[in-house]
Amino acid sequence: MTGFKRTILTAEKSDKVSGVLQQRLVDLVDLALQLKQAHWCVVGNNFRAVHLQLDEIIVDVRAGSDEVAERISALGVAPDGRSQRVASSTKLAEISAGFESTKDTISVVADRLQTTIEGLRDSIEKLDDLDLISQDMLIAISASLEKHLWMVQSQEL
Repeated sequence: MTGFKRTILTAEKSDKVSGVLQQRLVDLVDLALQLKQAHWCVVGNNFRAVHLQLDEIIVDVRAGSDEVAERISALGVAPDGRSQRVASSTKLAEISAGFESTKDTISVVADRLQTTIEGLRDSIEKLDDLDLISQDMLIAISASLEKHLWMVQSQEL
């Protein structure tokens, strides 16, 4: 229930857009949590560089999740970033709880970024006829994550 007197989109469009955005919110929240887990548990050669790089990515992912959640709110729908919702709805594979080498961490992080970007790109297409403002927001988030993916996977070569 919203209680807002003024709406941005029709109720039907708002429901569709918020549904699309909710999945992106879940994946971004999970990505930030997984990146933090990787940050804490990375070991080995180039530890410091990877450790610091993960924090840089986390800043952008958290900013993106906040933008998505606030857009859902602006549409008059309550965003759901609770741990139970994230755990039950994420599209990301689970990350290991143990220590991982920098090599394995880089591969896992690149995989999680790719999955998140694929979801963002899918949602960008879905929003084309529904809400260009939400679409533009996801394009910006995707651009940032695609740059991070490039920088992460460049280390695998």
